[in-house]
Amino acid sequence: MSPRWYEEGEEPDYRFTLANERTFLAWLRTALALVAGSVALMQFVPQFSVAGLRAALAALLAVTGTLLAGFGYRRWARVQRAMRHKRPLPMTWLPFIVGWAAAATGAVVLVVVLASVR
Repeated sequence: MSPRWYEEGEEPDYRFTLANERTFLAWLRTALALVAGSVALMQFVPQFSVAGLRAALAALLAVTGTLLAGFGYRRWARVQRAMRHKRPLPMTWLPFIVGWAAAATGAVVLVVVLASVR
């Protein structure tokens, strides 16, 4: 059972459809890695000196991973529709959002690590 829009327009070159699918799967792998990182952070990393920081970072990773999975599908569908109707590919904010969420998490972890060295 496919979405109704999947039958609209013309069938694109199968190589583009498969490339779009591979990109979607890469977004899903990234989403799963973020959620797994969240679980690992809560289960294997000791509490930080700042109360609640570990849980906040884990929540940030889990929320980012969860949203990424949903928005990854949305992006796949939008690209597929654009290809079927021979329109330009839509712009996405996914790399920007995921990049900044990862950078924010990394910056906080770096500050915590440097503070614990003193």
